[in-house]
Amino acid sequence: MRKRGLVLAGAIIGLLVAVGLYALPRHASPPVPVPVAADQKMVGLFTSLPILWSEQADLRAMLDADDPPHWARAVLARYGAIRALDTLAGLGAASPKLAGLVLAQPRPLRADENVALDRWVRNGGRVLVFADPLLTQDSAFPLGDRRRPQDVVLLSPILARWGLELHFDDAQPSGMREIAGERIAVRLAGELAPRSGGVDSRCMIGEAGLVARCRIGGGRAVIVADAALLEPATSAYPQESALSALLDEAFAR
Repeated sequence: MRKRGLVLAGAIIGLLVAVGLYALPRHASPPVPVPVAADQKMVGLFTSLPILWSEQADLRAMLDADDPPHWARAVLARYGAIRALDTLAGLGAASPKLAGLVLAQPRPLRADENVALDRWVRNGGRVLVFADPLLTQDSAFPLGDRRRPQDVVLLSPILARWGLELHFDDAQPSGMREIAGERIAVRLAGELAPRSGGVDSRCMIGEAGLVARCRIGGGRAVIVADAALLEPATSAYPQESALSALLDEAFAR
């Protein structure tokens, strides 16, 4: 099975990334300017997943590709113009126009990015986080390729700051399924659990530890311990409505 077979390789790559490879560029989205009205809200998107781009070898192939847009783009656009973020270091400067922020299986955050994200949320920011301890989504790129989505999420510092930790049980049932009470499709999901040391954070953890809903200072974070919801569309599960419900929760004022 792909996910369990990648445990060792993914963990090794994750450790390499944590000590420095994450500073190298991973993805480049097409340089197509998106007009934004002065009063229009934006949704920040910080991700390693191919939501705004297709997995192609280079920029020319990316622009020439006939792949249909990822289904999640239309859902995100209902909440504002999508703004792809390469870094979170300047998040404070971008915050006035951000209706909310989505972190979807992001690369590891640098120390200054952890500080900026935490400060932004505490000052009233809204964030939806998809943090998968071992990604199941297939990729066109091999292990070790910087263009490949983040196989092992490494967000322990910011989760600890918010009073959470992420676990993974490799003995759980395989295959896509729904968690009772959450109506979110998962595939070998992680499990969020409380931990001591959280700062001014109050989290409610849902069924099977899949979703944590947190008030952090003056802001809100909704953390999902899986990213299978964002895989290519399938008729078997209501992905669009599930993503909309999570965004409604995370971005609510």
